[in-house]
Amino acid sequence: MAHLSSIGAGMFTDMAVASPLTDLTAAQVSAMTTEALFVAAFASEIPAVGGTEAAGTFIRVQNIREFPAMGIPANIVNVPRFGARTSSQVQGQADAPTTEITLNYVASDWAKGSTQLLGNMVNDGIVRAFRFTILNNAPVAYGSKAAELGTVPNTEFYFLGKVEALVYNPQLTDANQATLTVSMLSELYGGFTV
Repeated sequence: MAHLSSIGAGMFTDMAVASPLTDLTAAQVSAMTTEALFVAAFASEIPAVGGTEAAGTFIRVQNIREFPAMGIPANIVNVPRFGARTSSQVQGQADAPTTEITLNYVASDWAKGSTQLLGNMVNDGIVRAFRFTILNNAPVAYGSKAAELGTVPNTEFYFLGKVEALVYNPQLTDANQATLTVSMLSELYGGFTV
């Protein structure tokens, strides 16, 4: 399939995290800059609870309520000039952005334990590959294959990062929520399509 080519709501937009059997080494992290390497990391979906990690497996972050803006923001600082009507702009210090995703909190998905894959990732300090996919329609499945994501128009972005924190926000009149914070430790690679 191709990139999205019409205006529409991204109702099926998806965030996934690679879950290989062994953690990425420093050499693998530094080499992870091509579409092919990222696509290979997102070949087969496994469940967040009780899934079996292997090469090419990934977990979808479910029950997402709201995505933030994705991308690398401009690092521009406005500097006032005495006596001028406008400020000057200079390049500021580049900071690694963080992504905060609002979830409808399902405790069983995020608990810690021997079979709780997502819950165990929170604040473990391990660098992982992440995939952000913009979708207007539901695919057959979410693997980065032509027969799965490739069945509908899609645009994929990849980055390396860590699952930094999960902050709980109990609601008295709505679904319980949580904010998942993911740090971006690399450039945003994409947009690609399957």
